[in-house]
Amino acid sequence: MVRFGVVGTSRIVDDFIRCARLHSEFSLEAVYSRTEEQGRLFAERHGVKNRFTSLQEMAQSNQIDAVYIASPNALHAKQAVLLMSHGKHVLCEKPIASNRKELSMMIESSRQHQVLLMEAMKSTFLPNFQAVRQYLHKIGAVRKFFSNFCQYSSRYDAYKTGEVPNAFNPVLSNGSIMDIGVYCIYPAIYLFGKPEKVIANGIMLDSGVDGAGSIVLHYPDKEVIISHSKITNSQVSNEIQGEEGSIVIDKISTPKVVKIFYNNGSIEDIGQEQCNDFMYYEVKEFIYLINNHKIESTMNSLQLSLDVMEVMDDCRKQIGLVFPADV
Repeated sequence: MVRFGVVGTSRIVDDFIRCARLHSEFSLEAVYSRTEEQGRLFAERHGVKNRFTSLQEMAQSNQIDAVYIASPNALHAKQAVLLMSHGKHVLCEKPIASNRKELSMMIESSRQHQVLLMEAMKSTFLPNFQAVRQYLHKIGAVRKFFSNFCQYSSRYDAYKTGEVPNAFNPVLSNGSIMDIGVYCIYPAIYLFGKPEKVIANGIMLDSGVDGAGSIVLHYPDKEVIISHSKITNSQVSNEIQGEEGSIVIDKISTPKVVKIFYNNGSIEDIGQEQCNDFMYYEVKEFIYLINNHKIESTMNSLQLSLDVMEVMDDCRKQIGLVFPADV
């Protein structure tokens, strides 16, 4: 069994635990929350034995082997480094850090202490996304990838009344590029590598973060066009266009329907059998790596995370989005 602790008590942590418990070697042993009451309620809901309001004490605990971090983005790096310095493996929610500087510090700590560090980008592990990679050659030379993820934030209504929820707070390294755009940037770089040029535009909100925007990743022989938003919804699919056909993906963050439309008019369904508890697959990879004494995933590699973070840093610089973590 791999004994896990979790940092955070939000809905995404509930989802993580539900999915992780599908794995026979997952054991939830501890939770960290800033407040005793939140930690108590969470522990009762999930049957957790150990509660911490001090991350230092959690890091020093001999009750856990690994930690899933789902705190605000701005806290990821500091928390991960502390946990890794005490020998804990870290699965860190996307985006893994505020910027490249923080991520480099995290990677250095992982290597120094010989513990696993992996970004919890679930989509790349999904069987349907792996089918895209496997069948990509069937559409010939790829020329364009249109990647679209626009999801109206449940916190935007509160924002419009004058509140500044975490989701729209630059102090916590949030905004549309960080929370939504990453779902488009990550798979693009996974499939095609780091682009030679990045062009970004953004719709800025009064709080100082981007509410929506567009990004173009330029390669010598193709381009990736990204549309992202936290203030609108979209029903538009994603499409990878090749010279012999196109692959249409229903949702880039959690692809369920994946089909190839060939130039001759034929259609091939390349969808795979896939569990709807999507985070199960990242947990499966993470536990496999721990059991095999690896400190890095070959799929969600640290170099991939660095490349993605550099592109997001570039995008933010172009639209004037600066976080306190950048200073």
